[in-house]
Amino acid sequence: MTHPLFEKHRATLEGALGAIATRSYWSAYPEMPSPKVYGETAPDDGKRAFEAHLGQQFELGQPGQNGWLGGESSPYGVALDVRYPVCDPDALIAAGLEAMKGWQAVGADGRTGICLEILERLNKQSFELAHAVMMTTGQGWMMAFQAGAPHAQDRGLEAVAYAWREQSFVPAEAVWEKPQGKNPALVMKKHFQIVGRGIGLVIGCGTFPTWNTYPGLFAALSTGNAVIVKPHSNAILPAAITVRTVRAVLAENGIDPNLVSLCVTDKRATTQALATHPAVKSVDFTGGNVFGQWLIDNSRQAQVYAELAGVNNIVIDSTNAYKAMLGNLAFTLSLYSGQMCTTSQALFVPAGGIETEDGHKSYDEFCADLAKSVERFLSKPEVAHAVLGAIQSADTAERINLANSGELGKVVLASTKLDNPDFPAANVRTPVLLACDAADEKLYMEERFGPISFIVKVADTAAGIALSERVVSTHGALTTGVYSTQQDVIDAMTEATWRSKVALSINLTGGVFVNQSAAYSDYHGTGGNPAANASYSDSAFVANRFRVVQRRYHA
Repeated sequence: MTHPLFEKHRATLEGALGAIATRSYWSAYPEMPSPKVYGETAPDDGKRAFEAHLGQQFELGQPGQNGWLGGESSPYGVALDVRYPVCDPDALIAAGLEAMKGWQAVGADGRTGICLEILERLNKQSFELAHAVMMTTGQGWMMAFQAGAPHAQDRGLEAVAYAWREQSFVPAEAVWEKPQGKNPALVMKKHFQIVGRGIGLVIGCGTFPTWNTYPGLFAALSTGNAVIVKPHSNAILPAAITVRTVRAVLAENGIDPNLVSLCVTDKRATTQALATHPAVKSVDFTGGNVFGQWLIDNSRQAQVYAELAGVNNIVIDSTNAYKAMLGNLAFTLSLYSGQMCTTSQALFVPAGGIETEDGHKSYDEFCADLAKSVERFLSKPEVAHAVLGAIQSADTAERINLANSGELGKVVLASTKLDNPDFPAANVRTPVLLACDAADEKLYMEERFGPISFIVKVADTAAGIALSERVVSTHGALTTGVYSTQQDVIDAMTEATWRSKVALSINLTGGVFVNQSAAYSDYHGTGGNPAANASYSDSAFVANRFRVVQRRYHA
């Protein structure tokens, strides 16, 4: 008999399984913050729920608590002052290991059903989560709602679906019968038990505290593991809300809530000790190369799933939709002020210019036209604030100032500061565009996180494609793009991305942008270049998080 929550959510699971098989559009959770969808009172209820956290201690009832810690600073200047429990990591690990016994006992269908119930509950909290994401990351409201709530939930469901599929390939039992000629057959009864590997440690990032956390959280949880969520110190609240909900649903279903816990610390050494603990068997990380590489090198007892920095790029050869191309690029470079691991940093443009339906455009003309397109796109304050959001960290602001100074290349478009009347303290910055030659590799060959992009002058399109491949292979990338009216150019770029193992967007001029990734359809990262050693999601992302232990006897 299957678990009742598995049956309750079977249709949702089947929808997700169908979507990952066909890679067509599907979503379990509506992305529009409409009261008609989420309930007439949902927007106000969600805002009140968020505000109720402010200035308070965030109780979780976790073991080993020995203090409180806060310190989040909202990019919008809103006072948060939420304090979170500080718990002894060894106590969290011990409690998680103990809780795994009951978690294993409910079986794969039980774990899947309960995870689906958690996601449904989180979906009902979408407005609360959206406010928490917005006020800790600096995302605009619509992005915070979509990426921080339903899209993140879809990514979590995607991981659950892959996990269920991989676990479903393992039969619970089998009768093994080997013929022995004239003698009686050898008969054995075999049982196969799926067991989690141990503790899953999920280290969150500051800019996407749910979207980049839910895949690892639900991949580890649904495959039978306890999970410790260690959020980024700039964005704790979305993770805390998530963990509280997970713990509540677990308890309601007879599972020890200490299966999932929150680890808040301001000490890197604590995170390092967790990541290298013998009981920790998987580590999910999104962030910078230095710490990410440290995890890969030192967490030898665990499987590390790491998304690191990269240099995303676009090769521009030609187009028959010049204005639409520029508009698409303007949105791409502006969205969330470039504070995305998928934002295009380098645009490779031939020195001799490009051909368009409006005639030939020189390199300098393209630079000027792109700058004008960005300015035009952001000319309406309501659009600018909705798209740009706010700069989250002082480091990003410093990088913008450095780019504006001209030290990183000729300034084609300087970043300007905008005043947000709703949030006067917000640091709102427009993109900066820089021109440089391909030979100036020290300028663009490392990630400049934020609204900073380089228009790199290359000898010709072939040189641009070759450079794109080398950048991806040596420094990594999550996204690449190409604009061309020539099939041979598109084919060459396609083959280059196969070799460098990176996603490619071709001639995007409509409502989809190179830095967007759709759950169930787009693989976020390939795991094949230095920017990421795993993908959201595929079978490899879940299958190594559990083990099959068998027992057998003569029948």
